Amino acid sequence: MPRSPVLTTLVCTLVCAATVIGCASKDAYRYDTIKTEYADMACNLGKSQAADTPPATCAVNSNLTLQDMLDIAQANNPDLLMAVARIERARAMLEKSAAPFYPQINVYSEYLQGDAPSAYLFKSIDQRKLPPGTDFNAPGWFENFESGVSAGINLFNGGRDGLNREMAKTGLTISQLDRDGIENQVMATAIGAYYDILAAANFTTVAEESVESTRSQLRIMEVRFQAGGALKTDLLSLRVRMAETEEVLVQSRNRQRLAKAALAEILGVEPDVPFGVVDAQAYAVDIPDDPFSALDYALIHRPELASVREKLRRSKMAVDASRAGYLPQVDFMTRYYADDPDMKYSANRDNWTAGLYLNWKIFDGFATAGDRAEALSQLQETMAADRKTLLAVKFDVKRAYLNLNEAEERLKVTASNVRTAKETYELVKRQYEGGSADITRYLEAELAYSRSRMSETAAYFDREKARAQIARAIGHWTGSRESSVQEG
Repeated sequence: MPRSPVLTTLVCTLVCAATVIGCASKDAYRYDTIKTEYADMACNLGKSQAADTPPATCAVNSNLTLQDMLDIAQANNPDLLMAVARIERARAMLEKSAAPFYPQINVYSEYLQGDAPSAYLFKSIDQRKLPPGTDFNAPGWFENFESGVSAGINLFNGGRDGLNREMAKTGLTISQLDRDGIENQVMATAIGAYYDILAAANFTTVAEESVESTRSQLRIMEVRFQAGGALKTDLLSLRVRMAETEEVLVQSRNRQRLAKAALAEILGVEPDVPFGVVDAQAYAVDIPDDPFSALDYALIHRPELASVREKLRRSKMAVDASRAGYLPQVDFMTRYYADDPDMKYSANRDNWTAGLYLNWKIFDGFATAGDRAEALSQLQETMAADRKTLLAVKFDVKRAYLNLNEAEERLKVTASNVRTAKETYELVKRQYEGGSADITRYLEAELAYSRSRMSETAAYFDREKARAQIARAIGHWTGSRESSVQEG
């Protein structure tokens, strides 16, 4: 069988190219290679916020106010960055959905050889070089080059392309709304972590004061014991109390470090970055005064509600698009090309074709009916999801206000308890120093005072976190506007 050197050269070239590409791809898709190539995608912090470190480290190096922290989280939180990437993907899908409305144009070249009679006949005719007296049962070996341009466009397919484009638009809107929902959650979580740091710092301060007070009393007790003016049981009781206060101090410091690491994760930075936080004033987050106004606001601004409604619209479009399977499809196709065994093309021997093609699938094994049933089921599920989301938002707002009321009541009680515990402690301390109260009563009063101060701190920051949760529940933070906080 004759073999053309052209075919051999093409095959060898393709094999070599595949081998080179295959070897190169092993390095191109290594984890370290990808991380290095796309290092600029790893951190979105601006120069004013970023520390003087390599770009991939992604750190902050300053004392952050509440607004600073929200700005950094908004720009650099990994969940938000993933949501932004999903928006870009949805936007790309929207651009892709316009493709069926444009003609598809292809430029091609082919090389063919063989001894098939049908191929010989048609290629020789297209070459305009069919030899007279050809034996079509045994035409012999032939080869052919063909180059040309083909174009085509769909004229009608039951409206599926138009609906697909509208569904792509809806998909982009849903991605943007999902990003807003994530932002709501991230902002509230970031505020919670921010206040956890401040609360842990206050716990540490209380614990340090308790340690210092107990250490002072222990030194006095040791002197009195050495002089024979105190019982050993009193000394041991103070030592036990000293160990307890030191344990609380260790726990408070560790809690502060953990809270800072948790905030660093939300900010999208390394957990060991040396940043600090600036105390924020009370009522830093603006919220409606009553739950009824808050609910009205939430029904308009919660991204989850808008998202599920867009999904409902998309499900209805999918139902309509499923009907396209019952309708015919009409396409227009055209081609201009030339053939020659030696690739010596001539305008005198060119060829062209153009035509309309109608394709109507009369029976598809009930596939279209199945698609329609699936779309209807999806529509039913989305309607139920719409109802569920509405109820969830209403409950979310109600629960957030109930938690705020609880935190406010707790704060009132703990503030009163601190005043009482402080007065009691100071009174018992004077009695103890005067000898009219024993060590047990003093330790009880000191412990009650320390615990009351920690309880008040926890209640105060729980109230601030509850306000942040209300802001989340009503859809306060979205991508279309900046968060509103008041700085102290």
